[in-house]
Order: sequence, then structure tokens, then C-alpha cells
Amino acid sequence: MQIAVAKRLEQTEEYYFSKKLREIESLNKAGKKIINLAIGSPDLPPHPSVVEELVKQAALDTTHGYQSYKGSVLLRQAIADWYQRYYQVNVDAATEVLPLMGSKEGIMHICMTYLQAGDKVLIPNPGYPTYASAVRLSEATAIPYTLSESNNWLPDLQALEKNGLQDVKMMWINYPHMPTGARATKAFFEAIIAFGKKHHILICHDNPYSFILNEEPMSIMAVEGAKDVAIELNSLSKSANMAGWRLGMLVAHPDRIDEILRFKSNMDSGMFFPLQAAAAVALSLDQSWYDELNTTYRERREKVFSIMDLLGCSYQKDQVGLFVWAKVPDEIKDAYALTDKVLYDANVFITPGGIFGEAGSQYIRISLCATVETFDQAIGRIQTLTTNS
Repeated sequence: MQIAVAKRLEQTEEYYFSKKLREIESLNKAGKKIINLAIGSPDLPPHPSVVEELVKQAALDTTHGYQSYKGSVLLRQAIADWYQRYYQVNVDAATEVLPLMGSKEGIMHICMTYLQAGDKVLIPNPGYPTYASAVRLSEATAIPYTLSESNNWLPDLQALEKNGLQDVKMMWINYPHMPTGARATKAFFEAIIAFGKKHHILICHDNPYSFILNEEPMSIMAVEGAKDVAIELNSLSKSANMAGWRLGMLVAHPDRIDEILRFKSNMDSGMFFPLQAAAAVALSLDQSWYDELNTTYRERREKVFSIMDLLGCSYQKDQVGLFVWAKVPDEIKDAYALTDKVLYDANVFITPGGIFGEAGSQYIRISLCATVETFDQAIGRIQTLTTNS
């Protein structure tokens, strides 16, 4: 019996990596031994103290019940302290913080809370595909805005005003930017907060990469008046190596927290307390944790630069975050052609930039989430490929 899916899913495809990983599984079964350099899933463990706290709390008889929909006092205070220590942002732990089961969950919660048919939402191109998916599922209309290397991958706010902003209710931004690794400036954050206020647009900033290879972590909430018009998502997936733990957070004005909680409280029954306790420990780590993490990523990034050189790609060495973004040679049709050649002929999986939007079609992305030894293996395979081309 065939059951029709809801109309909201008709324009929503399965996530690219979900489909591609099935193909890679088949290739591996055929003996290909694919090296996966495409996905930003940290391969390093959390700090030992984080795991110790999880184990300790999980062993107690009193930590297994339902938890508060708004998160524990312990975790909310840890988030507030973390924002103060590293971003110099004052956050009220009781009213301005909402722990999440990963920031990806928060994207959907925000869209479902505020959007409906007839609303328009500005989303970056290139940008994280989940923004467009969540907007479509809310039955609003996604309006891509093009980012370009010539403008340092920042939106041209004057051009957006000239194009018209009627019915635009929300705008998604993400800095440090994924996939390009571009950083925002304080001046840009100030300008976009003013833009949101002027046009009554809710600015949603997704901020999971601010500690990776970045000497100056920034929060949009550091701008005066930002809480009046902005929401910020953050995550422990990248900065604390806890991607599979699904631990994120949302920081906003108390009214926004209460509004989003109206939706979220109908979706889950609170987060397992031992996870929250472990997250609080992760948030309390000092600068040495991030320094050590970035020492590893710098070494790996040099290897990725070598791969990009072998492929004839051009790139900015000052990009930050968990990936390297590079432009493919002009003679190549598009990034899909190059990534398919590398996958099928060299058994190395890298990401075509086109999955992040049309503006990424001439770019590729490589993750830093592999060991130096794995990168050396990939370099050897790609050297053979380029030698035989």
C-alpha cells in the first residue's frame, strides 16, 4: 500500500550526506576502503573530565528521571558563565538560555516557532542546507542571498535592501561561516543588528565554529541591543568534540526563550541529566583545552592545503573552522565532476561545494576530522591520480 507523504516533504530531499554515505558503504563492501574527508564529525575525544562526569552521574540512582524542559540550573549557569568568559557577553542563566539537543534541533525549533506560509526567510548561498530545509518544513519561503569571495563571504546588506524585503521575517547568518571558513567582524555584526531593527527582521546567528582555529571567538550578542532582534545558536559538537552527544544551546531575549519553549516543550521531555552535567564540565574548560585542540587542527590543515595544491585548487590560508574551502581550477566543469573523480578513481570522499548552494558550485570542501596518517594516505592516493591524469 502506498501512503502519500505530507506536502511539506514534497520539496524536501534526503540530506546529501545521508544518501552519499550509503553509496560509500556499498563501495567499502566492494573492497574500495574509501577515505572519508567530507564530514565535520570530530574524531578526537572530549576532555577526560567530561567523560568522567557522565559516568559518575549515570551511576547514580537519582539521575534517570524526566528533566526540566528548560534545562537544568547547572547547565544554564554553565552556559551563561561560558558566554561571559569567552565572549564577554552577559547572559541571564534563568531567562536568556535554552539548552538544546544539538543546535540543528534549534534551527527547526526557531523556524517552527516563528514562520508560516507567506513568510519569507533570507538564507545564505552557499550555506548550511538545514536552514533551507527547516524553512520549507515550516511552510515559509526561503530566499537565498548570494555570498561571494570578493566580499569576504559576507552578505551585501545594501543590495538586499535594494532587492526589496517585503514579507521577510527572518534572516539566517553563520560566522565563522560554514562552508567557507570566513569570519565576521564586529562592524558587520553591528551593521546586521541595525539592519534587523530597521526592517523588523529576526536575525538568527548559528555560531558553532567560533573556537576552531580562531584566535578571537565572537558572539553577535556582544553588540549592544542584539537581544532585541537576534537569536544565537551555539554547540559543543565542534568546540568540545561532543558531536554525537547532541548538546547545543540557544541564547536570546527572555521573550524569545519563552516563545521557542512553547514549541520545544511539545517535541521532547528534557535532556538526560548526566549529559547536562558533563556539558557543564566541558563548558568550564580553560583556554588550554582550545589551544591543544587547535594545535592538532593546524597540523591537519597543512595536510589539507597539500591536497588542495595537488588538485590545483586556490584557497585562503586565513580561513577558520573545521574545514578548508577551495575553488576548483577554471577548466573543471564544476566541483561535482572533481569530487566524483577523486571518489571513484582515488577512493577519497570530499565534499562538492554545490550542495551548499549554487554559489558554491565551483568550490570543494575538505574536513579536518581525520588523523595526519589518514591525510597522508589520501595525499598518496591523490598524487597517483594526478600523476596519471
